[in-house]
Amino acid sequence: MLLDLLIFAAGLFAWTLVEYVIHGVLGHAHRTFVTPLHDVHHRDPRAVFALGAWIPTALVLASALAWFGLAPGVVFYGGIVAGFAVYEYVHYRIHFATRLFEVEARLRARHLAHHVAEPDAIFGVTTRLWDVVFGTEPEPARMRELAAIGARVAPLAGSSNLGRAIRSHTAAP
Repeated sequence: MLLDLLIFAAGLFAWTLVEYVIHGVLGHAHRTFVTPLHDVHHRDPRAVFALGAWIPTALVLASALAWFGLAPGVVFYGGIVAGFAVYEYVHYRIHFATRLFEVEARLRARHLAHHVAEPDAIFGVTTRLWDVVFGTEPEPARMRELAAIGARVAPLAGSSNLGRAIRSHTAAP
């Protein structure tokens, strides 16, 4: 049980690197399949660009659970998927909600600074760790300026494309 919790926690931690790679490397540093989807999100932050990733992610997890049970690799992948879910929740709140906690206010200010003032840096959404490690976090004085800019951005009104996608799939013919 303890080993499973540690493996799951390692998956959660691994997600933070996956998040950084998807956002910073695949979404910004190189033109990839992620770039056009992410560009839409930068033009309209209501567009949740990871929306299409949930079905294959869930299918892989469900299949792995069915075939392998709670094998260590499945538990690790479950941690990654849980990290993805946390990311989606935090990212949604950053754009649409008034902060609940101080840590959320810091994450919100950082991410919105990325959107409005520094699109080639500040790629971590749920943590700044990989920005520090890979040198994509601006110097502290500049980061404070950018965070102040991000903190002044009001939450978005209206719904995201998630609501539109759900309504279009559940609408009666």
